[in-house]
Amino acid sequence: MTSVLPTSDRLRVLHFVTGGFSGATQVAIDLCQAQLAAGRIAPLLVLRRKRHTDMTRVEALRARGLDVRVVPGWAHWATTLALVGLCREWHPDVLMAHGFPEHLIGRRAGQLAGVPRLIQVEHNSRERYTPWSRWRARRLDAISSALVGVSEGVRRALVRNGAPAALTQAIPNGVVLGRFAAADAGAPREAAILMSARFARQKDQPTLIRAMALLRDRCLTPPLYLAGGGSSLWRRRSERIADRLELANVQFLGHVADMPALLMRTRIFVLATHWEGMPLALVEAMAAGCACIATVAPGTEGLLDEGRGLYVPEGDAAALADAIERLLRAPALARQLGDKARAHALAELGVEHMMARYETLLLGTPGVGTPDAALGPP
Repeated sequence: MTSVLPTSDRLRVLHFVTGGFSGATQVAIDLCQAQLAAGRIAPLLVLRRKRHTDMTRVEALRARGLDVRVVPGWAHWATTLALVGLCREWHPDVLMAHGFPEHLIGRRAGQLAGVPRLIQVEHNSRERYTPWSRWRARRLDAISSALVGVSEGVRRALVRNGAPAALTQAIPNGVVLGRFAAADAGAPREAAILMSARFARQKDQPTLIRAMALLRDRCLTPPLYLAGGGSSLWRRRSERIADRLELANVQFLGHVADMPALLMRTRIFVLATHWEGMPLALVEAMAAGCACIATVAPGTEGLLDEGRGLYVPEGDAAALADAIERLLRAPALARQLGDKARAHALAELGVEHMMARYETLLLGTPGVGTPDAALGPP
């Protein structure tokens, strides 16, 4: 039975993250929910409002018992001021800032508000740093307790960008494995392809769509389901490519409320991407027992090794079509890859593993450095 500490005795942790419901947002949500359930940490989830922030999803999180606040996102200074005010109201012991540029905004706000401990969580191996933002990051590192990469590849990227190696550590992302328990039932799977990813510059739905055109030339026309929200601009770009290629088998699903169910009834999952941190969508597909194909990229390396899936080069539609064809024509191989991927996810990639490591960091590591107003303007 879980031992729940009185509210006054719990460590108060504020998680600040984009309100775009990206992978970083999902990690922060999973951490908050796990911390709330374990009863040793009192979490507060703070979202930076984006143009496409879905307030119905925010309300759904609140209905599940999470304390969720939304701060303005139209300008960094406005976000910083709102976050400073929230910190002074809520008095967190730790501010954990997830992603870029949120870790710059969040740590600066925490510094101004006098939050005792600041932690950066980097979710991608490649971000749009400028010399100015890189300089700001290094200055904030000097007053931070820890810098976390969501995979070993991301941790190494932090160090390459100048972060102090002694402050960095890797805590791989995990998923809630219980949502995929039905994958062991052995229900039939549709011979379809699914990619679950937001539409953004980082992701590469266009290469997957072009691969579907190549498959049609080989007399293979399986359904392709493209699930996810994100940028309407990038979605329209993919829709135009599908229209130009006259691909009637490509379906744009938008946000899917029950992604585990969709994954567990689909045979093949594809993550076509340009770069990653630790892709939760791929980890969920592995937990669901899908046969997985992924682009070789920082963040995906190692996940599909040892017969757990197939890799293809970045932006190579022909290689992607070859990999998909191989799995469509060999259902037994697809099942074998899916079984191995699921076994690995169950053993190594659960949110429980992730939560235990974050709890060790939060409950067992003293802060270093002190807030210093000499960092300059936010």
